[in-house]
Amino acid sequence: MKDLVYYSELYDLYKNLLTDKQREYFEEYYFNDLSLSEISSDFDISRNAVSKQLAVIREKLDEFELKLKLYSKKENILKCIDDEKLKDKVIDILLS
Repeated sequence: MKDLVYYSELYDLYKNLLTDKQREYFEEYYFNDLSLSEISSDFDISRNAVSKQLAVIREKLDEFELKLKLYSKKENILKCIDDEKLKDKVIDILLS
């Protein structure tokens, strides 16, 4: 569950750095809760290819975070803010 939340947050920050296909695979798996088999059927590729692509996407998201640190900066900023409305505004700004 932790991975799901973490990678979903990284995706929100870095999705524009992924290809269209990578975004589709990620969204189908993480947001639409499709299985590897369902995705492979929908995109007419092997289940193994879907699994490999998801691994590549996670690696890319990790690499983007390692270099850009937007997620960790966001978390550090939010720790300093007590006001919930202000937290929401900061998140909106970071994701826009």
